[in-house]
Amino acid sequence: MISTKTPRQDKKQSVKHLRTTDARAVVQLATAATHNVTRIVEGVHQSIWSTLGAPAGKTKEQTRGVTGFVFKSIHGITQLLGTAADQALTRIESLLPTDVIEAANSPQREAVLAALNGVMGDRLEESKNPFATQMALHYQGEILDAHSMTKITSHSSKVVVLIHGLCMNDLQWTTLYSDALTAHGYTPIFLRYNTGLHISQNGALLSQQLETLVQNWPVTLSDLTLLTHSLGGLVSRSAVAQAQHQNSNWTHALKRLIFLGTPHHGAPLERAGSWVDVVLGATPYSAPFKKLGQLRSAGITDLRYGFLTEQDWQGHDRFRRRPDRRTPTPLPIGVACYAIAASMASKRSPLSDRLIGDGLVPLKSALGQHDDKALDLNIPKSHQHIFYKTNHMALLNSPEVMQILLQWMNTARE
Repeated sequence: MISTKTPRQDKKQSVKHLRTTDARAVVQLATAATHNVTRIVEGVHQSIWSTLGAPAGKTKEQTRGVTGFVFKSIHGITQLLGTAADQALTRIESLLPTDVIEAANSPQREAVLAALNGVMGDRLEESKNPFATQMALHYQGEILDAHSMTKITSHSSKVVVLIHGLCMNDLQWTTLYSDALTAHGYTPIFLRYNTGLHISQNGALLSQQLETLVQNWPVTLSDLTLLTHSLGGLVSRSAVAQAQHQNSNWTHALKRLIFLGTPHHGAPLERAGSWVDVVLGATPYSAPFKKLGQLRSAGITDLRYGFLTEQDWQGHDRFRRRPDRRTPTPLPIGVACYAIAASMASKRSPLSDRLIGDGLVPLKSALGQHDDKALDLNIPKSHQHIFYKTNHMALLNSPEVMQILLQWMNTARE
């Protein structure tokens, strides 16, 4: 079908997704990209010269002499221009009305930002880029904080917090789940967060958010459920482990942890990514391009084995291949834990379980099963369910999944 929109209408549609702070964010990204590309080019250049016996600069990837001066000048000019543009745009923003800067969000904009945060959210946060997503609870489209919670009139003592996965956001949960939960007396609240941060960092932030929720909810919150998808399940487990260690109050209200396609023991795609780093680093000519693979976020590299604690990654090169030596983190005692796994195959088999799974997460990883007893989550069979001919994303919008969830949630805690 041919579009009847005029160029002016198309432009308006595009502009509505933009904010004033986006210009500054793009400048910061462009500056970082120029630095990274320049480093790769210099690395390739030096790799070629090194085969001819030419000495390197300060590091084996840097050139020296006139060539080194040229690359150093590029970095200097790039940083100078980037800083000047950033400062100028910051001054312009300060002169604009708040309602211009904080334009209404759109699902399309939030989807792009969610993907960007998933891929490089740690770098966005480190550089204070405006594109970095800040963790927040959302209720009926509005951010929940200690003040706004007291004004909620339509509430329940039973709350379900829905936690999304990598490169996603709260708007990508369909209304199917929230409508069904509301109809059964639960208040659905959605978490939005930067999935590119370390899982343990997001776990600590989530624990703080849930503590605020429990302390400021209009009525005593007696029944808290965390309904999680993919990476969100690992973040919730990290939050619970840290909260129990700190004896946080919110854990006393926690009744259920529900995992939808959570890679409890990691995901093959990240392990494949680490092999790409090894292959690219095998020759001096391809080694500089290893930096491209190493742009992936801390949230992604934590998925290699499912790192939940700070000890799992602190003090280690997260891009270097090493054995699975993560800290065993069992499921919390006294909390009913459930796991839903999906398989794109029509029936269970060793090959489909290990290699296919739901397209992203192997079946055993989603069910928390592991050959090492210290890492096996021991989720009871009655608390597991497998959906066949189903992919990872389908778990977000499935009447059949919702039916199983309601069965579990309406069952008294064991």
